[in-house]
Amino acid sequence: MPRNAVIGVDIGTSSSKGVLVGLDGALIRSATREHTPARPGPGHFEMDASVWWREFTELAQELTAAEDTTVVAVGVSGMGPCVLLTDEHDAPLRPAVLYGVDTRSVRQIRHIEARLGADEIIRRGGSALTTQAAGPKIAWIAEEEPGLYARARRLYMPSSWLVRKLTGNYVLDHHSASQCTPLYDTLGREWYAPWAAEVAPGIELPPLRWPGESAGALTSEAATATGLPAGIPVTTGTIDAWAEALSVGAQNIGDLMLMYGTTMFLIHTVPKPLTSPSLWGTVGALPGTRNLAGGMATSGAVANWLKDLFADGDHARLTALAAESGVGANGLLMLPYFSGERTPIMDPDARGVIAGLTLSHTRGDLYRAALEATGFAVRQNVEAIEAVGGDIRRVVAVGGGTQGSLWTQVVSDITGRPQELRTITIGAGYGDALLAAQLVGEAAIDDWNPVRETVAPRAEHTGRYDDLYALYRRLYPDTAATVHALAALQER
Repeated sequence: MPRNAVIGVDIGTSSSKGVLVGLDGALIRSATREHTPARPGPGHFEMDASVWWREFTELAQELTAAEDTTVVAVGVSGMGPCVLLTDEHDAPLRPAVLYGVDTRSVRQIRHIEARLGADEIIRRGGSALTTQAAGPKIAWIAEEEPGLYARARRLYMPSSWLVRKLTGNYVLDHHSASQCTPLYDTLGREWYAPWAAEVAPGIELPPLRWPGESAGALTSEAATATGLPAGIPVTTGTIDAWAEALSVGAQNIGDLMLMYGTTMFLIHTVPKPLTSPSLWGTVGALPGTRNLAGGMATSGAVANWLKDLFADGDHARLTALAAESGVGANGLLMLPYFSGERTPIMDPDARGVIAGLTLSHTRGDLYRAALEATGFAVRQNVEAIEAVGGDIRRVVAVGGGTQGSLWTQVVSDITGRPQELRTITIGAGYGDALLAAQLVGEAAIDDWNPVRETVAPRAEHTGRYDDLYALYRRLYPDTAATVHALAALQER
């Protein structure tokens, strides 16, 4: 007799991942579809929404092909904040503009700040206006593609687009809305109509729900397309990093989640609103919660870039070579700003720097330097969180980068903080499945996904990393003028 199960699907930057999970939290199957965002211009990252729906249907069909389960609920999440604009018939007008990796909206940020006030945006919206925010991306489309924007009526993100295709409903979760700065009031937890009319005129903003609330029931049309049962509930969903935090139980006050993926994300749960011009203040994934968050524009992406540079490279081999390289990568230091940088420097024109290269350096040294660069950037974000009142009591790691021991160990050594690893670290899809299971019954993450191990910092390494971190903090200001000039050449 088929067992009851739930499906969780996350639309990520480089792939879509789906999981089939029993109501007891057991991972039954997983599946992946890889994709590559389009880069039509310098600093532009886009994706066609048809990819999201096609990959969801393929994942759902693959996960349920064995017919040994009965799916009773669906959970969704996706990268964000993204901007997908549709017309009055919900037809996408252009590819979606992706989150902070897309840096096209710098000019719009300056204009919006001049009109609304930078300090007031932080106070009401929770975050400084940066290329991470959805508002300036909407303004860019309005200014650069006015004919297209004139037909725009609705705003979607990957998770809400899946909800629309699955249920026919137009909704968005509060957390995703709180990254639509300056359209959302984080103090009142609702759209802020005056600023929405100023920045996104003519857009019918979606009704808001919390990520774990039901967005509606699967339609008969969606059932035909996916092979899933009609009538089952679908979660409202949220942005992937927040679903990842739920997947490892990192949602209590004092928790800090580190998401090891194509980018690195940090989410700290706080008891009251905290704001900083160098971080993002948001509402949380659970009702009543609030976060102070940070994110790097690259992390695993740099490791992937190095792997691709080496014809015979693979991550396992390069990790082994990096372990042999040792602390400090034999005198190499890297700035991981290969796609600009988000928090805490908020500089879309930053660029990657590798300092100290000699003819004797190896692939292992370069790979080690990339892992250490992530650790230094995490430490800088942690210091920025604590500088504005954050109180980090526990660090929980999640994501594909936790599968090998070296990367998490390097980060613990650099930050001096232990990291808790849960049994299942596959990420957002598992958090989506948890929320889906909670729609149809009781499900607790500590029962589903207990702690497996704790990565402790090694005292013999932390002192050496303190010295290297001081050099790391000097490297960006010392090279900023040069890389900004190079970024301008790249733009041209």
